[in-house]
Amino acid sequence: MPKKDSRLDEIHGFLGQLALNNTREWMADHKDSYQQTRKLFEELVGSLIDGICQFDEGIQGQEAKKAIFRLHKDVRFSKDKSPYKLNYGASISKDGRKSPNASYYIHLMPGNNFIGGGMYMPQGEDIKKIRQEIDYNTQEFLKITKDGDFQNTFGGMQGDQLKTAPKGYPKDHPHIDILKFKGFYFLHNFDDEEVIKEGFIEYCLAKYRLLFPFVNYLNTAID
Repeated sequence: MPKKDSRLDEIHGFLGQLALNNTREWMADHKDSYQQTRKLFEELVGSLIDGICQFDEGIQGQEAKKAIFRLHKDVRFSKDKSPYKLNYGASISKDGRKSPNASYYIHLMPGNNFIGGGMYMPQGEDIKKIRQEIDYNTQEFLKITKDGDFQNTFGGMQGDQLKTAPKGYPKDHPHIDILKFKGFYFLHNFDDEEVIKEGFIEYCLAKYRLLFPFVNYLNTAID
């Protein structure tokens, strides 16, 4: 039987209990568990940053705590008033989780674990620049995203698409299916057993290495 990573097992255990008890009262009674698992997740993200720096120099100097998203939800405009998210997540990029740059993402949640990379919803000039880069340099985009290992790991690009051609591009553009995307990112899912197994961090880093040319392509476009 594969050995478990006790840190990831503890994180998953806490999140599983939170899903059953998503109240401020429960969190107050389990504050120590929250602080402990958040510290463990920060250590995990720190290890990922160290590993990513080996192939993406743009990540050097980043701090794990600046990559991690808060567990507390903003419920002001939500019908769901439960106070906490049910996952630990982090976005690793040049300037932390709030950066407009392309990033490497990790999402840990029992029953819904994944990593990814790219840009979720680029805005304004950034999305124009990305579409322009894809239009001018389509072959490089396809070389990266249609690579056999990349395809086997990540499949197709994720995200919503426009119903018609974006402004400035004809409906019969040969790559209109790509240009219609409003986000540019890829995901790879894990089951719970994979996450808590020893070696998960190294496994993630191997996937992120595959994502690096894509992340770099997007960052080059907006820079």
